[in-house]
Amino acid sequence: MTSFVVAKFGGTSVADYAAMNRSADVVLADPNTRLVVLSASAGVTNLLVSLSEGLEATERFVKLDALRKIQFDILECLQNPNVIREEIERLLENITTLAEAASLANSTALTDELVSHGELMSTLLFVEIMRERNVPAQWFDVRKVMRTSDRFGRAEPDIEALAELTSQQLAPRLEESIVVTQGFIGSEAKGRTTTLGRGGSDYTAALLGEALHATRVDIWTDVPGIYTTDPRVVSTAKRIDVIAFEEAAEMATFGAKVLHPATLLPAVRSDIPVFVGSSKEPKAGGTMVCKRTESPPLFRALALRRKQTLVTLHSHNMLHSRGFLAEVFGILARHNISVDLITTSEVSIALTLDTTGSTSKGDTLLTQSLLIELSELCRVEVEEDLALVAIIGNKLSRACGVGKEVFGVLDPFSIRMICYGASSYNLCFLVPADQAEQVVQKLHQNLFE
Repeated sequence: MTSFVVAKFGGTSVADYAAMNRSADVVLADPNTRLVVLSASAGVTNLLVSLSEGLEATERFVKLDALRKIQFDILECLQNPNVIREEIERLLENITTLAEAASLANSTALTDELVSHGELMSTLLFVEIMRERNVPAQWFDVRKVMRTSDRFGRAEPDIEALAELTSQQLAPRLEESIVVTQGFIGSEAKGRTTTLGRGGSDYTAALLGEALHATRVDIWTDVPGIYTTDPRVVSTAKRIDVIAFEEAAEMATFGAKVLHPATLLPAVRSDIPVFVGSSKEPKAGGTMVCKRTESPPLFRALALRRKQTLVTLHSHNMLHSRGFLAEVFGILARHNISVDLITTSEVSIALTLDTTGSTSKGDTLLTQSLLIELSELCRVEVEEDLALVAIIGNKLSRACGVGKEVFGVLDPFSIRMICYGASSYNLCFLVPADQAEQVVQKLHQNLFE
């Protein structure tokens, strides 16, 4: 295949029968689109996550009914719904059984098994919509190739195994027809279902694109591209037509929801451009993310990430001592904690933890055992209800006058922590969650309007 595109559609793009048909139009408009990666229909993953938490019978039935309605509203619109009715029924029965099991004892492995059903159902329905149009399309279970670690909820893909399995099992199918598969899910060595964390469908598309040497990965969502900030927060936000990988990765890492933070890693490694567009308005254009852009601006965008936790560790033992930081990071590593931002003084360390990524609702990261271990080393303070605002740009740490332009605007607000200088692509600070939107609006007005 000389030119080959992977197209990924998010939950709103496969929310109902009409949305699925619009997405099918997008697939068929580009003859180079051979592999289609789908999320679960909008709302389905949230319902499945709540079922995995072990609900009482009455509440469980309410959620199961809501789930059945979403799937059957699409199914009943098909010209021949009976072709896959039995299969959808079987998956819904599976969900019911797993939800009952979760009400007795839940686990991260059970959660992943349960949550995976959303993608399995959306892809089955989408294949039928394609076949109704006489398009040869085949359903493929991504778990056959997406080999991952067994860290349920946030599984890591095995890149080498993926490349090998993809060339054996998936590549030959793409020569025959369009292949429709699932985002977000994989399987570990024993064959148990895993998930790549919320938003992992983008990552799936990029990983498969890399393994198959795609010429482009298209991410179809409900907004036509990447904007200078979230248009729901700032109505005057402008679309960015072309953006460099580093800038887009920084935006995604710091909370821009258009792309999953890890999505771009496989694309960067293999220099595959990523296009972001709207399945509702495919002709409205979008944003192309590529290796480098001409004349990158000093300020590119603003990102906002909510649900941040600030942990401050105080100890006089830090003073002129060696190894204290190593001890702290050793403890965090043992508890699988990845630190986001960090600042230090003579006798304290402040670090932030991001709690927005996992499928497990109660995933606070700060477990009792972690806090006890840290408390043996130092005094621990925890602050929640914070938000991270990131200014994304180019050569920020070398430019003159950045502080004046930024901090002059922030006079009326309380800033809990600032990180600047470690990367020339960002300047970040923590603010109280209830002030975050105002901060973004003021900064956008000053830097972009």
